[in-house]
Amino acid sequence: MASINPHLNFNGNAEEAFKFYQSVFGGIFERIIRLKDLESSDLQIEPEDANKIMHIAPPIGSNQLMGNDVPQSMGRVNENENRSKISVSAESREEADRILNGLSAGGDIEVPISDSPWGSYFGMFRDKFGIEWMVNFDSTQTSS
Repeated sequence: MASINPHLNFNGNAEEAFKFYQSVFGGIFERIIRLKDLESSDLQIEPEDANKIMHIAPPIGSNQLMGNDVPQSMGRVNENENRSKISVSAESREEADRILNGLSAGGDIEVPISDSPWGSYFGMFRDKFGIEWMVNFDSTQTSS
C-alpha cells in the first residue's frame, strides 16, 4: 500500500523546524543533505545557499515528513499562505493532546482540541513556522 509523506518548503529555517518537529515526534535524522553537498563542476551553489537544507526526512511511524529550504534564486515561500495541512492520526486522546500541545507551542490554535460533531477528538493549528496541522483521534478506528 502506498503511504503519504508530506513535503514542506522553507525559507532557510528547515533545520530549525525539523529539530522542533523531532522534539515532539522523536526519531533520528538518518541523513541531512545540504545544498553544498550537491555542488559539482556542473552545479554551482551560491554561498548564501550552501548550508541550506536540500533534503531532510525523519521517520514518523512508518511514514516520513520531508522538507527542504528554497534556494534564493527560486524566490521565497509565502509563509502566510496555506502551503498544506498535515493530518496526524493519534492512537489515543492522550497522544493527540501531547502532539497538539507540543507542535502548537509558539503557534496559533485555530480549532481547540475537543470532541467533534463527527465523533472524533480533533484539533487544528498553525505551528510557529506557519505549517498547518490537524490532529485527530477516532476511537472507532482503534483496536483494543
